[in-house]
Amino acid sequence: MKIALFGYGKMGKIIEKIAEERGHKVVLKIQSDKTNYDIKQADIAIDFSVPSAAVANIKEALNNQLPVVCGTTGWLNHYDEVEKICRSKKGAFIYASNFSLGVNLFFELNQKLAKLMSAHPDYTAKIEEIHHTEKKDAPSGTAITLAEALIDRSSYLDWCLGKTNDSKQLSIQAKRIENVSGTHRVLYDSPIDSVEIIHTAKSRHGFGFGAVIAAEWLLGRTGVFSMKDVLKTNNSQQKKWL
Repeated sequence: MKIALFGYGKMGKIIEKIAEERGHKVVLKIQSDKTNYDIKQADIAIDFSVPSAAVANIKEALNNQLPVVCGTTGWLNHYDEVEKICRSKKGAFIYASNFSLGVNLFFELNQKLAKLMSAHPDYTAKIEEIHHTEKKDAPSGTAITLAEALIDRSSYLDWCLGKTNDSKQLSIQAKRIENVSGTHRVLYDSPIDSVEIIHTAKSRHGFGFGAVIAAEWLLGRTGVFSMKDVLKTNNSQQKKWL
């Protein structure tokens, strides 16, 4: 598999290393200031760039009939537009706020806990996330995914960044600290006790590994997908994640 890599920061370098270990080749490393390149030499594009560049990167790949794996967050107000282009081009696209296997299991756990806690209104929910200072967007895409799933299964109507006194708003609190890989915490608090679930990344390797697995899965398919599709139809491959 020949890969065009949009973004060549820390995640880009990790993806390149993992891809090569799995027998693939990164044929293009596209930075935001690079304009003279031939994307058609690649079989698939992986985007871990920045929110301001992601939509243009995705469109360019889809318009050149390349499947796209996108792990960049902070651009989802353009998601419907990207989906429409993908379907019109009969292309293939997968976006995930987080490609880590552990985080995707955490998503499932969050949904189940939210459903259980919806019967207990004495508990107030909130989400906390911590990331490195280089992360551009806040809250994280992972925190937003957690919030949206919780809202769908509760009486909350919306989420907000920071503290809130509105009982119908779910609070997401975001912190940026140097040299951390990422922590997400979903907390239910009551006057009597609290219940919480936590995911802590030990390195960026899990995110990169999941993105490469998703690219392998996406190649040869047509449509718009999520990591749930990858995990659902690729159970035999999950042993390779660990």
